[in-house]
Amino acid sequence: MKTIKYLSIRVLAITALALVFAMPAKAQLTDNGYANIDWQFNFPLSNHFADKASGWGMSFEGGYYVTPNIALGAFLAYHSNHEYFGRQTLPVGEGGSINTDQQHTLFQLPFGLAGRYTFDRGSAFQPYVGLKVGPQYAEIKSTFNVYEANKSTWGFYVSPEIGINIYPWAYGPGLHVAAYYSYGTNKGDLFTYSVDGLSNFGLRLGIAF
Repeated sequence: MKTIKYLSIRVLAITALALVFAMPAKAQLTDNGYANIDWQFNFPLSNHFADKASGWGMSFEGGYYVTPNIALGAFLAYHSNHEYFGRQTLPVGEGGSINTDQQHTLFQLPFGLAGRYTFDRGSAFQPYVGLKVGPQYAEIKSTFNVYEANKSTWGFYVSPEIGINIYPWAYGPGLHVAAYYSYGTNKGDLFTYSVDGLSNFGLRLGIAF
């Protein structure tokens, strides 16, 4: 959890510096290219392992407009959700058990292809609809006392998204705001907990180039 926290803070700091130094630059990378760097807030939807919403996430996306309105590109994102569970008895090994409280962590890292259709390109307000698909790595982890149990799993990820890029200046980067739903086919069991698919609703806020 601390690693993700420090990583997020460092990425946000680098992003802020990029914004300052990019002010004289053109709003978009090229006439047909785009990029978004975002902070991400995530609401898990009944994954039965770590259901607490959190802001420990980032999203990176870049692409190229192959037509005046349709862009293709790539993305990488990560998110970490946490939830505390009170003391209970858990099975350990063959016939063993342990009575303890737990801190659950669910880490998700999807990456792959991104596509979007942008309306009114060239204006200060550019709304779009998008879709991301690809593999997703996920780790479900329980920390108790000085011990840790974890399970790694891979699945297929799909995420529709709506958003808008706002360019308030003729030159310089803009603001990116988006809402998304995501689903991953990841499955895994840990102690008495079973994860069968990962659904999320989330919000992104960041910089548009």
